[in-house]
Amino acid sequence: MRPAERDLVAGIGFRHATPAEDIIALVDRACDAAGLPRTRLARLATAADRAGEPAIRAAAEALGCFLAAIPPEALIAVDADVPTRSQRIEASRRVGSVAEAAALAAAGPGATLLLRRIASAGATCALALRAQSVTQEP
Repeated sequence: MRPAERDLVAGIGFRHATPAEDIIALVDRACDAAGLPRTRLARLATAADRAGEPAIRAAAEALGCFLAAIPPEALIAVDADVPTRSQRIEASRRVGSVAEAAALAAAGPGATLLLRRIASAGATCALALRAQSVTQEP
């Protein structure tokens, strides 16, 4: 696969006890829901204070993609484009959804949110497409 085709970003929010296997399964479910192959996944993105957790690091490694640690100010900067509003997350993180904000922030300016967050027992996942992929000719 050409590097330009790896244009998908999965934003992840998760609880501390969530195993890597659950994160991977949720990413697979999100890709299936969006009708996109997992091979397009370029990176996982999560809040910077969670990026050092073994589960998210293991998930990124197993998925063969880069792990982006998104600082709070970058999450907050894209919050206006985050459609999901969780009162609990807004109170603690100042964004409506960590998964959606992380996906958009990591995908860069002009990114498109392809899949609003979906959830498992311990994690959430949202998908964004990098802007150059939207305007790129085949």
